[in-house]
Amino acid sequence: MLILSVITGLIVLVLLVVVHELGHAIVARRNGVVVEEFGVGFPPKAWSKKLKNGVVLSLNWLPLGGFVRLKGENDAAKGKGTYGAATFWQKTKILFAGVIMNWLVAAVLLTILAWVGLPKIIPNQFVVPADARIETSQVTLGGIVAGSAAEKAGFRRGDIMRSVDGQSIEGVTGFIAATKQRSGEVATVVYERDGVEMTKVVHLGDDPLRGVFGASVGQRETIHASWSAPIVGIVTTGQLTWETLSGLGGMLGKLGSGLVQQFSSNEQTRETAKNKLDEVSHSVAGPVGILGVIFPSAQDQGFKQVVLLTAIISLTLAVMNALPIPALDGGRWWTMAVFRALKKKLTKEREEVIQGIGFLILLGLIVLITISDVAKLW
Repeated sequence: MLILSVITGLIVLVLLVVVHELGHAIVARRNGVVVEEFGVGFPPKAWSKKLKNGVVLSLNWLPLGGFVRLKGENDAAKGKGTYGAATFWQKTKILFAGVIMNWLVAAVLLTILAWVGLPKIIPNQFVVPADARIETSQVTLGGIVAGSAAEKAGFRRGDIMRSVDGQSIEGVTGFIAATKQRSGEVATVVYERDGVEMTKVVHLGDDPLRGVFGASVGQRETIHASWSAPIVGIVTTGQLTWETLSGLGGMLGKLGSGLVQQFSSNEQTRETAKNKLDEVSHSVAGPVGILGVIFPSAQDQGFKQVVLLTAIISLTLAVMNALPIPALDGGRWWTMAVFRALKKKLTKEREEVIQGIGFLILLGLIVLITISDVAKLW
């Protein structure tokens, strides 16, 4: 099962990057720019074939994404069919085509989920009231606290709580109230696991650190739509785009203030800075962290959860690539736009230095985030 989950995670990541690069390739060709190679994965090359349209299609050994190679792929390139010879508007369309493709993939996947059941993941998530049906799941266990009553009794993540000492569980607050009333006592808990109803006698705790029962509990709300599903999918994608941008802004704000406060002479201020930086560290994830989320989702929560995560990752790729970060699509566009606004020539050498420095910084961040991901997974 683990091997299948790993393969699922890699396929998701590769497909999303390939779709992104396909957007660049399609729009480039439509605007007269020659696409020399379209690669799935990264070199070394495993196989290649020149297609009838002149594009070399290659499959490469490193399954971490894909790439598209355009003729004259710098702003100052000259000659027919080169990227450099395209107009400013044509280059803008080419650069942001990948962003649009990833955004559309997210919208399509969320539309499909709106038909079959879209989990409610943000407050005030959009619905069309005339066409919305909201389902609320049973109270389900999440993380189990080590050494708690739940762990000692053998409960697992995903167990559905039915009753405590004959008292039916209607919601999260009901379950918490029922267990708190019996703190430090013995209670009979009826629950469901894999469709089978079971009963356990639990010695409930009274340790404030581990809790009475010792597990996180939750209920999931699922949105079902019919004719309004495309509207729900598109608007929800817009809402998540805003949430992603807001989250990035908040994270950068905490990072900046945390770094500044670290140099304070006040010990309490330095402790606050450490907490902020720790929070930022736990808020970001690289490829390892993403796969670490996809793996258990594929194993424990099923196909719908994998589709939802794929939509969110695709949307995140769109947002990140639209930002003015050198070496990414948005960074390349901003570099081109600034030089044009200043009426300065963006030579090949200047562009390579700017994007190269940006790439090295980005690579360094990826390495640091990957180390953090591995530490968190470990």
